[in-house]
Amino acid sequence: MTHHLSRRRFIRISAAMAGLALAPRATDAAQDMSGLVEWRGTLLGAVATMKLHHPDRAEAERLIARSVAEARRLERLFSLYLPDSALVTLNRTGVLVEPAPELVDILTLSQRYAVLTEGRFDPTVQPLWTLYADHFARPDADPDGPKRAAIREALARVGYHRLTASRDRIVMPQGTAITLNGIAQGYVTDRIVDLLRSQGVRQSLVDMGEARAIGTRPDGHPWDVAIEDPDVAGRTAEMLAVIDRAVSTSGAYGFRFDPQGRFNHLFDPQSGGCAHSYRSVATVAADATAADALSTAFSIMPETDIRAVMPRAGIDRVHLIDANGVAVDLIA
Repeated sequence: MTHHLSRRRFIRISAAMAGLALAPRATDAAQDMSGLVEWRGTLLGAVATMKLHHPDRAEAERLIARSVAEARRLERLFSLYLPDSALVTLNRTGVLVEPAPELVDILTLSQRYAVLTEGRFDPTVQPLWTLYADHFARPDADPDGPKRAAIREALARVGYHRLTASRDRIVMPQGTAITLNGIAQGYVTDRIVDLLRSQGVRQSLVDMGEARAIGTRPDGHPWDVAIEDPDVAGRTAEMLAVIDRAVSTSGAYGFRFDPQGRFNHLFDPQSGGCAHSYRSVATVAADATAADALSTAFSIMPETDIRAVMPRAGIDRVHLIDANGVAVDLIA
């Protein structure tokens, strides 16, 4: 069975807007609406939004249209569920000659975060996703998950060191497969922020699956980003105030393969198992690419290792909700 849906697409379908939400200040609502143009759609299987503050509505609408077109172009490179995407082609053939520079860039960044996290972030975990998805798609699926031998076989095809990415070509062995679902939404968010800033935008919020604020709200206050309770949909667990920062969340609650919730989409590339240490991991960073990748990696890392990686990875703050429901804030 071939699975084209991305992990994050399943997460968003299963959990709607779980994780991050823009929380408006009620007292500032009228002022915030002045000069506000909003866009809402889907990208890489996730709900995506832009809140653009601009004195010229026609110009704001032009910038949103340009941003959406750019995001769609990147989606055609990074998607696992568009059958003609560059990533699907790479996974099928094992090689891309003269690849798009953005694909080389995101793979290079992925390998950088893999090194920083000692392999806990790994773009080549797609064989594990396929293994678990195929296993639990069977009507007679063993509730204890795939056999250890099958996990070892999948792990033999996992490893960021198996991937070579250069401006000339991207190469990996047959059987290895890449997913960018732990980094692509953040990367696209950053590219849209770069585009808007180059056009003079100074106050906006961009969420292409991960949220990043440009400047402050028009009233000068920070943007409020709500971290939702992983156990109760729609309830806020924590409010993060951000200015010129990105926020990303990861959690096993997003998608579970089995009704009991023992197996989820956050894989440990070393053991082949799934994350269970935290109910939710939220990261705050200067850019959404780092926030996205590290919220994924931190989901399977002990707190001591997270603290060690944060300053080297450009992570300002990590908000953890542990397996017992206890919230912990780590500040770089």
